Amino acid sequence: MREERPDDTDIQCLRAYLDPIAARFEHPRFIEDDPISIPHAFEDPEDQVLMGLFAALLAWGRRDIMLRKLAELCALFNYQPASFIRDYDEAVHRRSLEGFKHRTFNASDLHGLIMALQAVTRYQSLERLFQQGLRATDPVQHGIEHFSTALLAAVPGQPTRMRKHLARPSTGSACKRLNMYLRWMVRPGPVDLACWTCLDPADLMLPLDVHSGTQARAVGLLSRKANDWRAVEELTAACRELDPADPCRYDFAFFGAGSAGETLTRPGS
Repeated sequence: MREERPDDTDIQCLRAYLDPIAARFEHPRFIEDDPISIPHAFEDPEDQVLMGLFAALLAWGRRDIMLRKLAELCALFNYQPASFIRDYDEAVHRRSLEGFKHRTFNASDLHGLIMALQAVTRYQSLERLFQQGLRATDPVQHGIEHFSTALLAAVPGQPTRMRKHLARPSTGSACKRLNMYLRWMVRPGPVDLACWTCLDPADLMLPLDVHSGTQARAVGLLSRKANDWRAVEELTAACRELDPADPCRYDFAFFGAGSAGETLTRPGS
């Protein structure tokens, strides 16, 4: 929880300061150099959902290298990720994955995630899988927990190293990449994809990492020092005070300003 609840004047000042910044970065020109450009390149929603998950999970490190690796992954999937995953045969296709690596995500991780996705999407969509975990309170927390746990358990013998790629709130993780994925899947454009209807934008949680956390603390919306799930809850609650219907729109202010080399400051400071 936040240490202090801002009064109405603070909320109005923060909204007046952050809204134009969020609007500046929530623009189609933002897409090209962002990992969301990868699912945007596909027309089929099923391809967008699956490729969006890979793009979100691999969205770390230098942006130019990350985008190049995601383009390499699209080529490995023959630019048809849904079909590739559905028809994936270890005896036939595993060899084509050898050599793929981005940071700590390697060919074995890629194979394991493909097998897990193939297993869980054989009879249901990824949206339905996520929806199965939803609860009336803290729906995103429960949804992510169920989603990651189901993927980790989908294939017998899945290596424990996969746990670092499929984060879970129960471990204390901020689950930044999965919260970002949900933002892409749930919010409408012009940047996000709105592929899913199982969640309302009002229920989304802020993607939080060291960069967005620094910006949020600079404007006084986050007091917790650790970038963990409790910090996600605190920041999201603060952003809901600014916009109860769409708190994640402020991700564009925190992340966008940081990626542009700008440092946010507390209004009036």
